[in-house]
Amino acid sequence: MRTRLEETGYLVDDGLAIACFLALRLHRPVFCEGDAGVGKTALATALAEALDAPLIRLQCHEGIDASQALYDWDFPRQLLHLRAAEAAGVKDADRLERELYDRRFLVARPLLRALQTQPSVLLVDEIDRADDEFEAFLLEVLSEFQVTIPELGTLRAEVPPVVVLTSNRTREVHDALKRRCLYHWFDHPGFARELAIVRRRLPEVSARLAEQVTALVQALRAEDLLKPPGVAETLDWARALDALGATEADAELAVATLGSVLKYREDTDRARGLDFAAVLARRGA
Repeated sequence: MRTRLEETGYLVDDGLAIACFLALRLHRPVFCEGDAGVGKTALATALAEALDAPLIRLQCHEGIDASQALYDWDFPRQLLHLRAAEAAGVKDADRLERELYDRRFLVARPLLRALQTQPSVLLVDEIDRADDEFEAFLLEVLSEFQVTIPELGTLRAEVPPVVVLTSNRTREVHDALKRRCLYHWFDHPGFARELAIVRRRLPEVSARLAEQVTALVQALRAEDLLKPPGVAETLDWARALDALGATEADAELAVATLGSVLKYREDTDRARGLDFAAVLARRGA
């Protein structure tokens, strides 16, 4: 599993590789928790590529409900069908009702699409943004990998999807859902692993620049920031500097491009007090 994920460009440690392996073997979701930008969502993308399976994403938000996540009926098409049947003189009410709730009028949302697609990888992104009722509904679906549609009956996945749930910990997710999952906490990577990620994902960036950007991001994380940069921001910073034609960084260029890596004015102001030249000097700049 580790080798297959790394072939997609996603580097994992032993703990995450084991969690992914067990998710496949035991048909249990992987619950990924950690700061934004540390690679939680990217794991689902890498799994889909490694398994040669479609990625189906459910983006959670406040107020999301079952009809947005599971299924809905195509009311405009149902209405057109009803009018066509009436124009053709069909008066059998039971027949019309059966036809109106035929599968051709069923709109499958991400959860139902994942249950009907074999194989598939289901990403439930930012589950912490949803409310308690949706969380309980999701737990029921993921426990049996089946749903009941009153008009059609129970639909069960022949092969359960590989499920990745992510949380940025804006609120605590209930233990009942976590107990159903394999848990992995995503830390910010150390220097060597983060550099390896940058080199793997951005081979066009010079080795010197990749090392310098990684060192600068590691130094920024040691500061008291509102939002420490994640790996995603490290990659963004390296891309930005490379797009400017840089093969290595200096303190002036680093300060000028802080908007690529920091997203709050308070963090930018605090970062300007960092001795970028000293950080670069320690890396042989």
